[in-house]
Amino acid sequence: MEENLQITPLYDSHVALGAKMSPFAGFMMPIQYSDITTEHLAVRNAVGMFDVSHMGEVFISGKDAQKYVNHIFTNDIRPMADGQVLYGMMLYPDGGTVDDLLVYKEFEPDKYLLVINAANIDKDVAWMKEQAAGFDVVVDNQSPLWGQIAVQGPDAEKTIMEVLGFKEVAELGFYTFRNYEIAGKRVIVSRTGYTGEDGFEVYATPEQTVAYWKQLLEAGVVPCGLGCRDTLRFEAGLPLYGDELSADISPVMAGLGMFCKMDKEEFIGKDALAAQKAGEISKKLVGIEIEDKAIPRAGYPVELEDGTEVGVVTTGYHSISLDKSICFALVDKAYAALGTPLWIHIRKRVFPGKVVKKRFYQTRYKK
Repeated sequence: MEENLQITPLYDSHVALGAKMSPFAGFMMPIQYSDITTEHLAVRNAVGMFDVSHMGEVFISGKDAQKYVNHIFTNDIRPMADGQVLYGMMLYPDGGTVDDLLVYKEFEPDKYLLVINAANIDKDVAWMKEQAAGFDVVVDNQSPLWGQIAVQGPDAEKTIMEVLGFKEVAELGFYTFRNYEIAGKRVIVSRTGYTGEDGFEVYATPEQTVAYWKQLLEAGVVPCGLGCRDTLRFEAGLPLYGDELSADISPVMAGLGMFCKMDKEEFIGKDALAAQKAGEISKKLVGIEIEDKAIPRAGYPVELEDGTEVGVVTTGYHSISLDKSICFALVDKAYAALGTPLWIHIRKRVFPGKVVKKRFYQTRYKK
């Protein structure tokens, strides 16, 4: 294994299962166990599970917790009820994205859990602490203390209830969570997901995470790697930080402005987003469907018919669920309207396509 890479509590299980392992976000992670298509379809048609213990968990507490989180977060946490989850971003003052994340409203006053992307943990925590100046808050990075398993697919609810014994999860609405106490330790079960299907996340101690993973394996739940996690989230129109969001790609450019509440009094990056919403952006993220089975990959040029380059692919696949070649691309705003013809330069050939909605697959979340 490469030096300086971290491992999750489930690393030994991945190796024992013969998973193809690869560095990802500073961790050695499973890319696939059998093949991406089999794992992808398991989630779409039944249930699969992912080791997402590499994600970051940062707890914010203190009398200014609500004010502080609302200051660094684009969505508005003030109306949140206990047990609710919100999606949004942290931004730089120029509107670029520090990270996209989930905020969990704890069942106690003045406390929130922020779940952040694995590749950004150190950067995000440093940013949070820097922005905490002047606020009465504690920024507590507990990432090493937690493991996390995502159970996703139409049979996820049944699996969580029958295999892991969390009978009450049927009462959880989309983007809510509840707490359990198991052997004196806290377990968090939330209902969010990153696949377009119904799904749950189980946060527990590293030891309990290993036990839950074993129970799920013994019950026949298909282990899934990061390969199909990417194909699933992409079909569902969900962004990946570093591809569809970055320091250079704002939520407005990415078509995620609905998660930026401009009626809030303030948040970091608000003024820059207001200018962008008023028309001061040159690029927009679009979906493109290609009239061929050729596969558009990240970094491939997007062109007009005459060969003028007007954008670049950020993520692309031949969709497993839809049997179509599709991609996200960041293109000049003038060519972002639905139905606009665009061409993708794939190796030495150029393939015609058109702009379509970014949500390629009809999601099936439980509302």
